[in-house]
Amino acid sequence: MGRRSARRTLRYIILYLVIAVVMAWALFPIVWMILSSFKTQVEAFQMPPRLIFQPTLTSYLDLFNEGHFADFLKNSLIASLASVFFALLLGAPGGYALVRGGFRQKQGIAFWIISQRMTPIAAAIVPLYMMFSYFSLINSVGSLIIAYSTFNLPFAFWLMMSFFEDLPIECEEAALVDGCTWFGTFWNVALPQARPGLVATGVLALVFAWNDFAFATAFTSTGTQTVPVAASLLISQQGIKWGQAMAIGTMIIAPMLAAGVLVRRHLVRGLSMGAIK
Repeated sequence: MGRRSARRTLRYIILYLVIAVVMAWALFPIVWMILSSFKTQVEAFQMPPRLIFQPTLTSYLDLFNEGHFADFLKNSLIASLASVFFALLLGAPGGYALVRGGFRQKQGIAFWIISQRMTPIAAAIVPLYMMFSYFSLINSVGSLIIAYSTFNLPFAFWLMMSFFEDLPIECEEAALVDGCTWFGTFWNVALPQARPGLVATGVLALVFAWNDFAFATAFTSTGTQTVPVAASLLISQQGIKWGQAMAIGTMIIAPMLAAGVLVRRHLVRGLSMGAIK
């Protein structure tokens, strides 16, 4: 028993050490970027690096004072949140209808829908650009909303279908027996139970839209560009504005980290309901 306990303890020690090394490897660039965003240009490149320093907001103030970062931030928020709204608005009832609708080719339809999400972004840019040009949507936030929703909707449909499959059907059947309509059953019975799935789907769709660079570069110009595009504008022939680059990188990551922390309970529960199979 003593040897078995010692071996188990040794395995746990090795496991925790491996986890610690992986976490340090993954978090070090993020921590370094955040710290550098609060340093001056001289302190950021000082050797050896200083972990204790006087923080400054100069880089953040320069972002808002020298350029149009406020407009970039507004465009990112509008495009990302709108795409998430439309993905959930259409994906949730669509997934429920496919699960409870009694379709004979349910799996085939579901695979065809998720296969639309597998389309490479590079292959979709040209046809989308031609369509947006025809409807005069180029250089508008509306083009980003449509593009993001096009890619988020199949993903949301597939995830919500998986969530609804894991819900017990007895409560819905009882509601139907009591005279509730199919939509009433979906809205009052199934959807509240799938709230963790909605949160998980919404967060994952938000991450895709918020981090997008390809669509924002192809379909927008000055005045309608997003935060990731603003980060690329800091690179010029005169050099790289490292302080502002670190600040804008921090501002790109911070909302996603905050969203993950705020909804972590629903996110973990939602992903464990069978959404990822």
